[in-house]
Amino acid sequence: MMMPSHTVRILVATQPVDFRKGHDGLAALVQSALKEDPFTGTVFVFRAKRADRLKILFWDGSGLVMAYKRLEETAFIWPAIRDGVMTLNRAQFEALFAGLDWRRVRSLDARRPAAAE
Repeated sequence: MMMPSHTVRILVATQPVDFRKGHDGLAALVQSALKEDPFTGTVFVFRAKRADRLKILFWDGSGLVMAYKRLEETAFIWPAIRDGVMTLNRAQFEALFAGLDWRRVRSLDARRPAAAE
């Protein structure tokens, strides 16, 4: 799985979606329900009604990429079900994708190093 860079937006749809939807169906959902543009490089994360499944959709510059993951012995920890989206940082996304509790993950605030003189 190609992980997004640290600067990419990662949005989690908080409502479960119909997992029969493919690339086009999820892209249409991004536009209609989330009011976002699916072709900007933003990573969209979707959950099924069963908490053990997720789909990821993003535009890589040449096409829509969709990934599907099902956990075998546990469930993903999801945000509360409500309308809208929630933003995750990369560390939280990686924890969610691994099946860990993303709520316990905090990014380190690193300052850009000063140029050497």
